[in-house]
Amino acid sequence: MSVDVAGLVAARRTDAAGAIAALPRRGRVLVGGNAGEPRALVAALAEAAARFDGLEVVQILSFGSEPLVRPAARGHLRVNALFIGPSVRAAVASGDADYTPVFLSEAPSLLRPGRALALDAVLIQVCPPDAHGWCSLGVSVDVLDGAVRHAPMVLAEVNPRMPRTYGAGAVHVSALHKLVDVDHPLPTLETAPVDPVRERIAAYVAEFVDDGCTVQTGIGSIPDALLARLGDRRDLGFHTELFSDGMLNLVEAGVATGARKELWPGKAVTSFVLGSERLYREVDQNPAIEMQPSEITNDPARIARMKNFVAINAALSVDLTGQVNADSVGTRLYSGIGGQVDFLRGAARSEGGRPIIVLPSTAQGGRCSRIVTTLAPGAGVVTSRGDVHHVVTEWGRAELHGKTIRQRARALIGIAHPQFRDTLTAEAQALGYL
Repeated sequence: MSVDVAGLVAARRTDAAGAIAALPRRGRVLVGGNAGEPRALVAALAEAAARFDGLEVVQILSFGSEPLVRPAARGHLRVNALFIGPSVRAAVASGDADYTPVFLSEAPSLLRPGRALALDAVLIQVCPPDAHGWCSLGVSVDVLDGAVRHAPMVLAEVNPRMPRTYGAGAVHVSALHKLVDVDHPLPTLETAPVDPVRERIAAYVAEFVDDGCTVQTGIGSIPDALLARLGDRRDLGFHTELFSDGMLNLVEAGVATGARKELWPGKAVTSFVLGSERLYREVDQNPAIEMQPSEITNDPARIARMKNFVAINAALSVDLTGQVNADSVGTRLYSGIGGQVDFLRGAARSEGGRPIIVLPSTAQGGRCSRIVTTLAPGAGVVTSRGDVHHVVTEWGRAELHGKTIRQRARALIGIAHPQFRDTLTAEAQALGYL
């Protein structure tokens, strides 16, 4: 059956201000994040803030939400971050925006009708429709795939620079209520410079990654350094929350074939893509990259079904019992739970799996230890001591799973910076850990 795509598009086309005018004065909207953030709609929403009466704006990682938390928007719009990005961090700290802690595997379910964060509308960015009227969410499927299907109103930017990706995230133009034509580059995240400390951490972590392993890792210089070290492996696979430039390099080099994966063999599976313009070009219509929503990529049960799964996640600090703080600096909320627990638990249940926490041994230019006797007051425990298996710093690796508190304390002191080991030992003795 033929579809009048041009007619469907013409009936829905408007500008950003016109699209925002369709939103209810009150309620809850979700704004797409990561590299798929609809920046023109965000700007128009901020510009029209005065017409809203406490509209809640839910988002995940955002790089361009500053206009939504400016003083002029207060009392009209209130951001609720499921993961705190740099653009809203100060507003969360001052109490002018909210943070909802949630495992990303469970975040999509919160957005469904009748749940805690049921939506009135969703703002997204898509590629132009094909001849049959199908658009793609492109580089950011994550929590959006289900939100688009369940929300009563969908406002979409249509950007020719958005890649058309495979897997989930296909949206027919008939399901989009307003269309706004834009033509702007996607936000980029360039490969981070790697210092000697992070190179040493990457070297230790690389020892966990054998031929045929399936790997998950995140954003930052440690993952970049690790991926650069894996060029001599064979048949690696990726099943991850984020697909990066370093992963693309291994796919293109024939290192990451996914040939031994139990699920989606031959595919690199991810929920969002974030990196360089080259990365976005290469994932366009690339069947080797499979987009899936967060409830799929982050599902511990699915992760556990893949053998030799290596999950690598970062921490801000780790105490001597193995508790991991990854979302706050003391009482100051910094980021979010994200997918850390999802992937660590899945890897722990994988046959041959290796759940790994990584962190430099010091912070503040070496003035303080990240291996601490006790977490700072107010610091959140993202990963419990019962979930932690391996911790890696530039001084080595500590094996914690199945170990007593005494054994854990000794192992973690052994990978702390040498200048802090005596103090940590004395404090551990005073607490009865040693």
